[in-house]
Amino acid sequence: MTEFRIGEAAALLGVSDDTVRRWGEAGRLRIRRSDHGRQVVDGVELVPLMRDAAAESPMAAAFPLTRASARNRFTGVVTAVTRDTVMAQVELQAGPFRVVSLMSREAADELGLAPGMLAVASVKATVVVIELPEQHLSPPPAPAQEDG
Repeated sequence: MTEFRIGEAAALLGVSDDTVRRWGEAGRLRIRRSDHGRQVVDGVELVPLMRDAAAESPMAAAFPLTRASARNRFTGVVTAVTRDTVMAQVELQAGPFRVVSLMSREAADELGLAPGMLAVASVKATVVVIELPEQHLSPPPAPAQEDG
């Protein structure tokens, strides 16, 4: 099971370390001591809080969208728009997340995309790559041995 230190859990939840500690004291989150004596939270404990945070996000309330089928939406500010004759690359900063979109120049021009604008990136893809940070990698399981 993956465990996170208080500061890591706070960063993932978008709150302060003190808030995580208060949630632990209030019973909203189970904090325990690791074998090394550090306060840690099991990753599975964060899941309900992360889902609640997404549903109660002030960003979602402040900038409501029309109904859409895409579930992965990132509201943020356009930080860069690079146009050439056919295509445009648009960068959006949504909280700690940088989202980059490649679109036609015509679409970028029609939307009037420019740095500083509020925008929403909707992600609906058939392929989504999930990676693990190096610090949380565990060694791969040993290959199964066949009997001969």
